[in-house]
Amino acid sequence: MQVMKRVSFFLLLWSAAASVIPSARSFAQTTNTTPGPGTGALYSSSCASCHEVREAAPSHVPDHNALTQMSPESIYRSLSINSPAAHAGVVKLTGQQKRDVAEFLTGRPVGSGLSNDASAMKNLCPTESLGEPFKGPMWNGWGKDLTNARFQTAEAAGLTTDQIPHLQFKWAFAFPNANSAWAQPVVVGGRLYVGSSNGSVYALSAARGCVYWSFAAKAGVRSAITMGPPLKGSDPPQYPLYFGDVKANVYALDAATGKLLWMKSADANPSARITAAPKLFEGHLYVPVASWEATARGPHTECCKFRGSVVKYDANTGEQIWKSYTISEEPKPTRKTESGVQLWGPSGGAVWGSPTIDAARNVLYVGTGDSYTDPQAKTVDAVLAIDLVKGALLWSRQLTESDVADSPNAPDFDIGASVILKTLPDGHSILLVSSKSGMTYSLNPDRQGEILWEHRVGAGNRRGGTMWGAAADDKVVYVPNVDTQLGPGKAGGLTALGLDTGRELWSVKPPVPDCKASDETCAPGQSAAITVIQGAVFSGSTNGVMRAYSTKDGHVLWGFSAMGEPITTVNGVRGTGGSMNGAGPTIVGGMVFFNSGYGYGGDTPGNLLIAFGVE
Repeated sequence: MQVMKRVSFFLLLWSAAASVIPSARSFAQTTNTTPGPGTGALYSSSCASCHEVREAAPSHVPDHNALTQMSPESIYRSLSINSPAAHAGVVKLTGQQKRDVAEFLTGRPVGSGLSNDASAMKNLCPTESLGEPFKGPMWNGWGKDLTNARFQTAEAAGLTTDQIPHLQFKWAFAFPNANSAWAQPVVVGGRLYVGSSNGSVYALSAARGCVYWSFAAKAGVRSAITMGPPLKGSDPPQYPLYFGDVKANVYALDAATGKLLWMKSADANPSARITAAPKLFEGHLYVPVASWEATARGPHTECCKFRGSVVKYDANTGEQIWKSYTISEEPKPTRKTESGVQLWGPSGGAVWGSPTIDAARNVLYVGTGDSYTDPQAKTVDAVLAIDLVKGALLWSRQLTESDVADSPNAPDFDIGASVILKTLPDGHSILLVSSKSGMTYSLNPDRQGEILWEHRVGAGNRRGGTMWGAAADDKVVYVPNVDTQLGPGKAGGLTALGLDTGRELWSVKPPVPDCKASDETCAPGQSAAITVIQGAVFSGSTNGVMRAYSTKDGHVLWGFSAMGEPITTVNGVRGTGGSMNGAGPTIVGGMVFFNSGYGYGGDTPGNLLIAFGVE
C-alpha cells in the first residue's frame, strides 16, 4: 500500500493488492435542546416510528443522526410543506410544535442558519461572459449523452490511466444547511452547475470553485442539470438550464444569470417528485416523475393514487405536449384495511432514472419502480418503450413479478438505474438494464424487449443490487453492486460483463474497511452511479470512498475518503464528508468532480462537492 501526502484530509493510493482505509472521525453529535414543553414526546409520538425504527423505514427516510445534521429551517420547512402521506404523523401538529421539533432535533433555533444564497459566500467569481459554452469538453446532463452510457471519451476526459494515481485535491464547495450532496454536477463551457438539498442551484467555476450565482427553487434539487441551445428568438442568446425539484416542479433558467425563464408542475399528486434528470432532444424536454406516496405513510392514510409518468414539454416555452403514464389504468378504490382505511390501485411505477433516447427508432426508454398497491400492473419493475412523438406505449418488458409495496414479502426491486442503449459491432442495438434485484439484462429493442442474456452481479435487496447506474464502453458494461445487508467483506462490488454475451470478464469487491462496526454503516455498498473513461471506472461507496478501478482487471488505481472529515471550503461554509450515493462522478477537462454526503437510509450525512485534477 502506498500512502500519498495528506491534503487537509486522508488521500490514499492502492496498489494492485487491496488495501484498507483508516477509519475516519464520526460526525459529532449535536446536543439537543427542548424548546417547548413535551417536545421530545412530540417527536417520539409523531416521528420516531419512521426515523428511529430503521427496519420499518424506506431508504430515503433520514435517521435520527441525519436529522441532527440538518438545519432547523429545512426540517421545519419539510414538516410544513410536505404531503400528509410523507409526514402522516405530524399533520395534527401546530406550526409552533413543528418549529419546536425542528429545534429539538438540531439544537438551535429556526432562523439561525447560514444563507443558501451565493451573495452571502466569500468566493464570488468576477463577472465573466458565458461565451460559447458548447465549445470545448463537457459533461452535460445525467448520462453525458442520449444513450445514458455514462462514458466520457479520452479527449473530453483529459485524464489518462497514468495520471489517475497522481490526482490532486483542487477545491471543495460546501452546500449550506444541507445534510446531503445528492445532485450530480455537470460541466459545460468551464462552468459547473449543481443542485442541492437546500433547494438552491449553484453556478461555479469548474477550475476554481468560485460561485457566479445561485437560484432558489421551491424544493430540494436532486436531478442533474442539462443545458440546451439558445432559446428561439433570444438576443443576446439565452442558454437554458433544465432540471426538476422534489416537489415535481420543472425549471428552465438562464445559464448566464440564473434568472427563471419558465417553471411548470409535472404532477399534481402531493407526493410526486423529480429525482432523475430530464432529457433534452430536438427542442423537447422529457421529464420523469416519481413519488414517495407508498412510503413513510401512517396507518390511517389512504394509499395510493400516484402513477409514474414521463412528461414532454416544449423546451422553449414550457408548454406541455403530452404526459404518458407508466400505468394506463387510473387508480380506483379496491379494499379497506382492518382499521378501515381505503386503499386504491393500481398505483406505483415511479420513474427514478433519466430517460434514454433512441433517435434511430424515435423511441424513449425508461425503467420503472414497484407497484404501491394491488393490483400489480404489468408495467411496474419493467422497461417501457414510449413513442417520442405521440407518447404512446410501444412495448413493455417486466423483469420482476409480484412486487407490491403493501405486501409483507415484497422485494422492492425497482429499476432505478437509467437504461443504457448500445450498438454491437454487427450493427444490432441492445438495451442494458440493471436493477435492485442484483440482475443485469440485455434486451432486444426490435423484439419487444426480448431478453438476450442475463447475469447476476449481486444478491439483491431493497438496498441491494444496482441502485443508480451502470456504465458501458463499446465492449463492456460495468455494473456496481450494493448489498450492504451482507456486511463488510461481502457488500459492494464491481463487475465487468461483455456486451455481446454477458460473459463475466472480472468481478472485484472493494477493500474491507478498517472500521469496527459489523453492520451496514461500515459496509462499502456501491450505490452511487458509476462513470467510465478509457482505462478506468470511477465508483463511490456508502462508506465514503471514491475509487478508480482499472477496466482491464478491476484493480484499484486510486482512492480517496473524506468520511467525517471537516475541511476548509472555497465558499467558507463548514464542510464534512459522508456516504457517496445517488449521483455519479463527473469527469471532464482533466478534473474529477463528485459529492460526499447522503443523509438518508442510514447513510452518513455530509455536504461536500469535491474537485480533483491533474497537476
